[in-house]
Amino acid sequence: MKYLNIASYLLLALSFSSCVKDLQETNINPNEAQIAQPDYLLSNAIKSSADTYWGTTNNLDGTLLFIQHVAKIQYTEIDRYIATNSTFESHWKSLYSGGLRDLAEVIAIGEKDNNPNYKAVATIFRSWVFLLLTDAYGDIPYSQAVDITNHITPAYDSQQDVYHGLLAELKTAIGLLDPAQKAISGDLIYSGNLTKWKKFANSLRYRIALRISDREPAIAKQVIGEIAVADLIGNGEIAQFVYLTSPNQNPIALFFETRDDYRVSKSIVETLKSLNDPRLPIFANKTETATPEVYIGVPNGLTNSAASALGFSKTSKIGTYFTTPQTPAVILSNAEVLFGRAEAAARGFTSENPEILYNQAITASFNQFGITDAATISNYLAQPSVKYNSANFRQSIGNQKWIALFGQGLEAFAEWRRLDYPILPAAVAGTLDGKMPLRYIYPGSEQSLNVNSYKAAVAHQGVDALTTKLWFDVN
Repeated sequence: MKYLNIASYLLLALSFSSCVKDLQETNINPNEAQIAQPDYLLSNAIKSSADTYWGTTNNLDGTLLFIQHVAKIQYTEIDRYIATNSTFESHWKSLYSGGLRDLAEVIAIGEKDNNPNYKAVATIFRSWVFLLLTDAYGDIPYSQAVDITNHITPAYDSQQDVYHGLLAELKTAIGLLDPAQKAISGDLIYSGNLTKWKKFANSLRYRIALRISDREPAIAKQVIGEIAVADLIGNGEIAQFVYLTSPNQNPIALFFETRDDYRVSKSIVETLKSLNDPRLPIFANKTETATPEVYIGVPNGLTNSAASALGFSKTSKIGTYFTTPQTPAVILSNAEVLFGRAEAAARGFTSENPEILYNQAITASFNQFGITDAATISNYLAQPSVKYNSANFRQSIGNQKWIALFGQGLEAFAEWRRLDYPILPAAVAGTLDGKMPLRYIYPGSEQSLNVNSYKAAVAHQGVDALTTKLWFDVN
C-alpha cells in the first residue's frame, strides 16, 4: 500500500504538471510577442512620457497656469490654486508606471543582449523623466524606483541627491554610446542618431548644472566645464516628439476638439504687446468677436463668474500653432541651450560673451516658431526693453526664457522659480494668501501605499503644500 500511494502521488503530480503545461500553451497568444522587444518599449516610453509632459493634466491644468502662459475661462478652481492630493496624481503615476517602467526594461534588455546603445539611450531619456518628477515634487523615489522585486515601498531620495545622481548617470550613458555597436530601433526622437543623443544628454547635464547653480556653484561650474560647446544641441537638433494626425495627435489638440476651457494669460499677452513681439499671433489667436485690442488675455485666477463675464468670443484662445494635431512636444531646444550658455557666462562659469549668446537665444526662439526675417529680429533685439542687462542677468534671461518656453509648462515653471523672473502677479482670487505655487503636492496614493517613505520625505523637505520651496529654489 505504501508504494501504491507513492505511485498514485507521482501519477497525480505528472497529471497536474501536464495540465499546467497545457494551460500555459493554451493561454499563449500567437499574435503577441512573448519576449519584450526593446524597440517597442522605447517607442512607448517616449510617446507616453511626451503625452504626460505636454498633455492636459500636467501642462494645461498645472504648470502652464502657474507660470501664466494660459488662464482658465471656466472651471477656474485650479487657476485659483485650489488643489488636493489627487490633483497631480496623474503626472506621478503616468511617469512611474509608464515611461520609467518601460525604460527600466529596455536598460535590462540592453545589458542582457550586450547592446550598450539601448542601455545608453534609455538611461538618457529616463534621466529626463526623473528630472520632470523632481522639478515638480522635490524629493522623489529615485535610487529604489521601479524595482518592485526589491523595493515595493521605495524610499524617497533628496532632490539634491537626485540631481547628483542624474548628472552621474548621464555622464556614464554618454560613455556607453558607440556607433560601432549594434544600432537601435524605436527611437521616435532622433531615429537612432547617437551623435544627437549625446548632444541631448550633454544639454540635459547643462540644464541640471544650472538648476543647482545657486546651491552648488562650484559643482555647476565643474560640470559645465566638462562639456564642449560642440557637444550641445545646436541649430536643427531640437529634442522633440513630433505628433501625427488622429489618433496620434498632440494631446492639447485632442483636448480642444471638444473643450474650450482655456485662454492665453493676460500676463504673457501684455508682455508681448509691450515688446512688439512677433510671437504674439503665434501664441494667441485674435478674439473671435473683433475688439480694438485684437488680442485679449485673461487674468489668472478669476472666479468662475468673473471669468465667464469676460466673454468666450472676446478673449484670445491659445494660438492655432499649439492646437494643431502635429504640433511637437518640445523637450529641449537650441534656444534653451543658448540661454543656458548665456547664463553660465554671466555667472563666470565660462569665458563666452553672455550678451551675444542672449541675442542668439532670442533669435533661435524666433526661428523655432517660424520667424526668420532678419530685419524683424534685429529691430526686436534693438529695443531698450529687450537689450541684455549685464547688471541683472536674471531679469534679462528670465524674462526672455519665460517667453521662449511658451507651452513647456514644467520647464518654464522650474526656470521661473530658479531665476525669479518675470515678476508675476498672484491669482486674482487665489487661495494662498497672495502667494503662488512653488511645487506639486504628492499624490494621495503615496500617503496610503507608501506611507513611511512619504512621511520621511515630508519631514525632510517640509509640509506637503503648494507653497513649500524645493531645494534648488533658493531666492
